[in-house]
Amino acid sequence: MNGLVYKSTGSWYKVRGSDGDTVDCRLQGKFRIKGLKVTNPVSVGDTVEFKTEENKNTGVITKIKERTNYLIRKSVNLSKQYHILASNIDQAVIMATITQPQTPIEFIDRFLVTTTAYNIPTTILINKLDIYEEQHLEQLADWAAIYKDVGYQLIPISVDENINLDKVEALLKGKRTVISGNSGVGKSSLLQNLLPDEDIAISEISEMHQQGVHTTTFAEMYDLPFGGNLIDTPGIRGLGIVDIEKEELASFFPDLLRFKSGCKFHNCVHVKEPHCAVKSAVDEGVIAPERYNSYLSIYNNDEEENYR
Repeated sequence: MNGLVYKSTGSWYKVRGSDGDTVDCRLQGKFRIKGLKVTNPVSVGDTVEFKTEENKNTGVITKIKERTNYLIRKSVNLSKQYHILASNIDQAVIMATITQPQTPIEFIDRFLVTTTAYNIPTTILINKLDIYEEQHLEQLADWAAIYKDVGYQLIPISVDENINLDKVEALLKGKRTVISGNSGVGKSSLLQNLLPDEDIAISEISEMHQQGVHTTTFAEMYDLPFGGNLIDTPGIRGLGIVDIEKEELASFFPDLLRFKSGCKFHNCVHVKEPHCAVKSAVDEGVIAPERYNSYLSIYNNDEEENYR
C-alpha cells in the first residue's frame, strides 16, 4: 500500500495510507545497511510503500519513493552525518523575531542558503510586531528592504494580536510547507493558531537568557483546515551548511551572485581576492553589509566537514 509519512520519531514512523488510516511503521532492515550518510533514511513528507504486519496494528516500510526535493541539516550528534528535516516540499517558511529573542540575521541567511540550494521558495515571517519599539521597527524596515532586494518575501506578523495572519493563511493554502525558526520566536503559537484542533506544545521564553526552550522533538506534518500541509521541524539553534562545496557558497546568495561576473578572477570567493566586484558592491552600499557579513561568517566559521 502507498502511504505518506506524517511523523518521524527516529525508529517509528506514522504513515497515512491511501485508505486514510494512519499506521505506525518501522523501517525494513535492509534500508539501514546501505551506507547512507543520513541519520534518518525516511523523513516526514516521504511517499512510501508499506505493508501491515500480520496480527499486529503496525506496519513495515518496504520502499521509499523518489523525492522531488528535501531540506537537510547537520546531525546534532554525529558530525559527519546529516539529518533530513522534510521531503517533497512546495515551500519553506523561516520564522524570526527582532527582540525577545533577537534572531541573528545570519541564522536567517543560513536557512535561506539551504532552501535556495534545494530550489525551495522561502518566505520570512517576523513575529511579535505588537511589542516592537521604534528601534525594532527601524530594524524591521531595514530587513524588509534587504530581503526584498534579494527576492525574498518578508511578512511582519503578531500571533498574539492576530496581525497579518490572514496573509500567512493565504501563503500556506494548498501547499506543503516546512516551517522552522530559532527557539522562542512563537512558532508553536502560530501552529496552535493555524491548527486549533491539534495539541501543540508551547514553551515560555526564559527571561534570564531570552531564549525559548525547544518544544518540538521530532518533525511532524499537519493537515491545515483551509487546505495544504504544514511540517513542523525541530527547534534548531544553528543550521550547518551541508551538501554545498565551500567555493559554491556565494552562488546561493543571489545578491552576491549577480556581481560575480565582474570579478577579475573566475574562481573568486569574495574574501581576500583583489579586484572583487562583490566587495566593491559592499563598499558602495549596493550589497547590504549584513548579508556580506553572513556570507563571511558561514564561509569562515563552518568546519570543512560541513561541506561535501
